[in-house]
Amino acid sequence: MATKTELSPTARESKNAQDMQVDETLIPRKVPSLCSARYGIALVLHFCNFTMIAQNVIMNITMVAMVNSTSPQSQLNDSSEGLPVDSFGGLSKAPKSLPAKAPVYDWSPQIQGIIFGAVGYGGILTMAPSGYLAGRVGTKRVVGISLFATSFLTLCIPLAADFGIVLLIVTRIVQGLSQSSILGGQFAIWEKWGPPHERSRLCSIALSGMLLGCFTAILIGGFISETLGWPFVFYIFGGVGCVCCLLWFVVIYDDPVSYPWISTSEKEYIISSLKQQVRSSKQPLPIKAMLRSLPIWSICLGCFSHQWLVSTMIVYIPTYISSVYHVNIRDNGLLSALPFIVAWVIGMVGGYLADFLLTKKFRLITVRKIATILGSLPSSALIVSLPYLNSGYITATALLTLSCGLSTLCQSGIYINILDIAPRYSSFLMGASRGFSSIAPVIVPTVSGFLLSQDPEFGWRNVFFLLFAVNLLGLLFYLIFGEADVQEWAKERKLTRL
Repeated sequence: MATKTELSPTARESKNAQDMQVDETLIPRKVPSLCSARYGIALVLHFCNFTMIAQNVIMNITMVAMVNSTSPQSQLNDSSEGLPVDSFGGLSKAPKSLPAKAPVYDWSPQIQGIIFGAVGYGGILTMAPSGYLAGRVGTKRVVGISLFATSFLTLCIPLAADFGIVLLIVTRIVQGLSQSSILGGQFAIWEKWGPPHERSRLCSIALSGMLLGCFTAILIGGFISETLGWPFVFYIFGGVGCVCCLLWFVVIYDDPVSYPWISTSEKEYIISSLKQQVRSSKQPLPIKAMLRSLPIWSICLGCFSHQWLVSTMIVYIPTYISSVYHVNIRDNGLLSALPFIVAWVIGMVGGYLADFLLTKKFRLITVRKIATILGSLPSSALIVSLPYLNSGYITATALLTLSCGLSTLCQSGIYINILDIAPRYSSFLMGASRGFSSIAPVIVPTVSGFLLSQDPEFGWRNVFFLLFAVNLLGLLFYLIFGEADVQEWAKERKLTRL
């Protein structure tokens, strides 16, 4: 004889209340939560994301030093006469001299757009498979191997650039495959490590590493390019990635059961809080139901539109400051990096705020949508206003900083919504939604490069208006169709025995 798995609303609420009581009793009392194993895992992921995104964006700041439109072919900076130009052919005001034997290249805006976007091509292919694979064989293997691969390829970029544009683009594509596997595969770890009411802050801590990586890479990249030469930017961050890879394999475990440094109380707490959500690895994926799910599509389109915003900021903040305000590469690195350190702080605070609202009996979908609105609409509106400002670069930097900071609130909204509606398949769907949104980093540099080259006078205005339109459409679709309840196709179908 078997009983039905679905309970009446009253019984379900009673059961959930009982589960919450059990969770509270199992919270470790001797060890503060921020010093617990699960937050240690989030911190290691923080540094992993730091390394991955730093290796991704250093091309954006080194491009200012790599490009010289006055020469038809690659040449060497053997004297101070070979001044760098900004990404669109304008002479930058500094540095007055560059390190000897730093190669410079004659790349048009369109070519630069392809180089910027090449790293995103692989993301379309590997996000979903990496998430699914991590759910099968474990996050430790998938992310660890991918981290080593992207670090090794970062070391090879100066050599690839010297051999020619084709090899450089191919290297960037393969590097994108590795980096996308890191991003797509890491979410599987929260299926077994993340209590539901702590996921906002855990994911925010982990994902905020990307913001700190952007800040560090853009800031230090400018100084290294000026003092040592742009190739050393890739050598240094590639080496850091190799060291981080060793730390990853030593510290990370796929579940709390096998983790050697976790307390018994924390282990029981995590297992108890997730016992209704962790799925069997043998359970098949309901692909047809996923494809018909409007909440899934709302998340994918919302992530795509937000990634359009983020990609524009990451790729074109250095170029915008350099080409519009003619700031030298040292100041460019400082000004371009400032928004990301502010975003790093706001991103982590936003995770704690989202979990705080949940403890105050806010509906889960309300919290997710509020975070998404605050992370999307004000950010895009501030960027649209930039071309209409007649003030200097300080005001522009202030608006970019505020825009970038607010955009990270989406980490506690749309980006972890998959964990709410389909926790049993979150590793695959996180990768799939990220893979869909990674189309934006491929399109943005190419489209923006075209708009800027076709209309030098109003190019930036067109780029920013397109950003606002895409961001607004994706946000509206998510607000209409987004949900936070576990979907029927994502619930356990097995019958339980008496």
